[in-house]
Amino acid sequence: MSSSQPSVSIVVPVRNEADNIAPLIAEITAALDGRWAYEIIYVNDGSTDATGERLAGLMAQRDNLRQLRHAKSGGQSAAVRSGVRAARGTIVATLDGDGQNNPAFLPDLIAAVEKGANVGLAAGQRVGRKDTGFKKFQSRVANKVRNAILQDGTRDTGCGLKAFRREVFLTMPYFDGLHRFLPALVRREGYDIAYVDVIDRPRHSGVSNYGFFDRLWIGIMDLAGVWWLIRRKKPTPDVTEVKA
Repeated sequence: MSSSQPSVSIVVPVRNEADNIAPLIAEITAALDGRWAYEIIYVNDGSTDATGERLAGLMAQRDNLRQLRHAKSGGQSAAVRSGVRAARGTIVATLDGDGQNNPAFLPDLIAAVEKGANVGLAAGQRVGRKDTGFKKFQSRVANKVRNAILQDGTRDTGCGLKAFRREVFLTMPYFDGLHRFLPALVRREGYDIAYVDVIDRPRHSGVSNYGFFDRLWIGIMDLAGVWWLIRRKKPTPDVTEVKA
């Protein structure tokens, strides 16, 4: 692939996912090659396994593959933010690095943003989730509580498959857990949300590194903060420059 200016950046946050690197990159390229000029940005969030080495080996084969490394783990939201800030594409798509998110759905998400005049975010909505019963229960409760308070109209904010305009993401206030409140915050900025049903699948290998206890209890303070941000939002002024 050429390293020319990409129109799309794929951001993948990972921590200790060495065995999932090559299979997922192969699927991303199969989904996107020939459709967009794109780059893949892996954000290595303080991995202590061979994740960095596996990425380095593949970078020698693909000049559109980049690796950012956090010296120590900062969490999923921090990893996504680092990737978006480094992205060169005007549209950024994200997916989890464990293989549960199928890259085959990336084109639908990217196209939804690209074709929607006022779409700021295309959010994947999982069907047939492959998580444990307890994890699915946590997500259901957290989503119901969040939707009742924020009324963001989204049934599944925890899906890693998303696409959005880079400039929209960068206008948002950063906090840990930001990725779970993107629909509400994008609506706050006056943009529409597009939804795409995606098929969940089991992770390829390894164990979950992100998102267990933050589904409800740790997220309560974040939920209150986002509610406050929405309540305090003022209309964006219509600004014109006056010429002499």
